[in-house]
Amino acid sequence: MLEKKEKYLKIKSITIRWIINNLLLIVLILVLLVVILSAYMKNYYYSSVKNTMRASSNTISILIRNYNEDEKNINTEIRSIVENYSLKDKIELMAIDYNSKVAITSSGFDLGGMDMPDYQEAVSSQDGMGFYEGTLLDEKIMALSVVIPVESSEFAAMRYIVSLSEIDKTIFASTLIFIAAVTVIFIFTLLSGVYFIKSIVIPVRRIGTAARKIAAGDLATRLDTTAKDELGELCKTINYMADELDESERIKNEFISSVSHELRTPLTAIKGWGETILSSGARDTSTLNKGMGVIISETERLSQMVEELLDFSRMQGGKFTIIKTKLDILAELGEAVLIFGERAKRDGKMISYEEPEFLPYIFGDKNRLKQVFVNIIDNALKYSDDGDTVTITAIEEDDFIVVTIADTGCGISKEDLPHITKKFYKSTVTSRYGSGIGLAVVNEIINMHDGILNIESELDIGTLVTIKLPIDTKNNETSDPQISTTEIITEIHDDVFDTKELP
Repeated sequence: MLEKKEKYLKIKSITIRWIINNLLLIVLILVLLVVILSAYMKNYYYSSVKNTMRASSNTISILIRNYNEDEKNINTEIRSIVENYSLKDKIELMAIDYNSKVAITSSGFDLGGMDMPDYQEAVSSQDGMGFYEGTLLDEKIMALSVVIPVESSEFAAMRYIVSLSEIDKTIFASTLIFIAAVTVIFIFTLLSGVYFIKSIVIPVRRIGTAARKIAAGDLATRLDTTAKDELGELCKTINYMADELDESERIKNEFISSVSHELRTPLTAIKGWGETILSSGARDTSTLNKGMGVIISETERLSQMVEELLDFSRMQGGKFTIIKTKLDILAELGEAVLIFGERAKRDGKMISYEEPEFLPYIFGDKNRLKQVFVNIIDNALKYSDDGDTVTITAIEEDDFIVVTIADTGCGISKEDLPHITKKFYKSTVTSRYGSGIGLAVVNEIINMHDGILNIESELDIGTLVTIKLPIDTKNNETSDPQISTTEIITEIHDDVFDTKELP
């Protein structure tokens, strides 16, 4: 139960992070947007009212000054201005006497005694103007008082009052519209976010389940790859990984079976001939010689297989090294040919090799290169029949020493040819045995010498192996390859060991 809860929390963590990091931020931004817009609208409307009152007061103040200059009855004119005020349906205009009482109103109503803080401010201020925002008879108002600039008048100031109730209703309605718009945006963001999260979380959950199955050994598990996005690509990658693991597992099992068989055969021969020699006694010279010959031959075969396995182990561990010196490649090739001369004759096969008089020196590991030649010639003989010929040549070509080893044996199918240098690989066409790592080692040795390994083959016709090794142009002026004492140890790494052998 606890494990399921942990898995649930892991799955939901994307949603939680999205809510915390994205959704809450969006909500905060939307709320701030509503607050800012509401405050802006209130400030806009209130400022408009104030400016309107101020403009009206300036106009009336100018009229009053003009009447005073014409020496007319200023009090009568002020009364006329208040009573006939053109904006009285929006603004209440009052004339205030020197007793701080409202003498006239544009509406004609007697407002009686009231507090007028704006009038008090106007009287005491230098510019003769005062503002007030508050309530009047339970109604929110904005008031502006302006001192009349005429001393002969019986009125001290003009007061303008505007009700803010309708304006507040307009602001409230606009705020509701803002809230509704923001709510729609929030719901849309929430739904789209939930859809997006689900479109990620559910596939990721499937991917995680499939990955756990593959890790547990269920290599038949595959994911749906119909999606055309990054998750689809990830599913394809996981499927590819499963295919590769499945193939590796199959090849590994075949390799174990093959090596077991390869080891069993010489061990059986050694045991059998050992028992035969023991039972026949030391006086049977013919049996003793024949048996010892088989034992020595099979022991060499076992030794070669063990060396291949050790080399492969070093390759996998990144500890496979070569020691390069200046050397004559013909010496190593000739020695490899000599090793298989007697075997070829015994098996009814022929090795054709004409050694050139001279080839330039190369810079390499003589033991490893001999291992390359021995392995390829051994394969050429192993997969040839009686009467077949193995042809070996060595020439100089474009700053390379080119060694070719061609046979007229069983060949390699087109399906197997691209894979024969991969580790553990064995052809499904031929029934002949091999460890599946010999050509893997050969390929790595050639790569470590900056060389090229190319294999061409046709089934039932034969195989041509071409090895190109770069000439040591720097030290090729001397004739003795042994005078160079420079040694270079090159280490190869795990990521270049994807090689397997010719079947």
